[in-house]
Amino acid sequence: MSAEVKVKICGLTQLADIPAAVSAGAAYVGFVFFPKSPRNIELDRARDMATLVPEGIAKVALTVDADNAMLDMLTDSVPLDMLQLHGHETPERVTEIKKRYGLPVMKAVGVATAEDLPQLDTYARVADQLLVDAKPPKGADRPGGNALAFDWKLIAGRRWPVPWMLAGGLTPENVAQAIQLTGARQIDVSSGVESEPGVKDAKMIRAFIKAAKCS
Repeated sequence: MSAEVKVKICGLTQLADIPAAVSAGAAYVGFVFFPKSPRNIELDRARDMATLVPEGIAKVALTVDADNAMLDMLTDSVPLDMLQLHGHETPERVTEIKKRYGLPVMKAVGVATAEDLPQLDTYARVADQLLVDAKPPKGADRPGGNALAFDWKLIAGRRWPVPWMLAGGLTPENVAQAIQLTGARQIDVSSGVESEPGVKDAKMIRAFIKAAKCS
């Protein structure tokens, strides 16, 4: 019997989002620290939300090309279990961040065509986890949360030496198909469980996690 699918609900912005995600069965909750995102939150709000997360559910901070000053403030202010790097961080930068902060690092890699796949192998050598996401469209002002999916067949049957998570355009309606096509055992969702950008919907969260776990 295969391992149960783990779900990450990313981009939480309200205190009520925490019990909604937890009660639905989320394994990870994510907070976004990127001003261009509608899900961006302040450090004080993130700290208050993080304190509501029960033991055993991973608290993940999403950053985009953050410098050490930003990461210092973030890790000093918010109790975290993992850093998610969603920008153009090099493998060397991933290694540096792991060493400096002593936290597991998940590196997001955008995929649009087969030409993007070697990047996953490169980052699998330095990151603790991979986030396989849809590449943002040209001109997009943020690297993720664009409600876009990529061709899941590109990674069907592919595996890496570290745990990985599938992201990009996932919804309660298509997540089961995505899991069946890719074999993903970890799933990340943000815009797919929102009533409007940055506003999570508790019913959609429950529907999404139920669909993922029953796939």
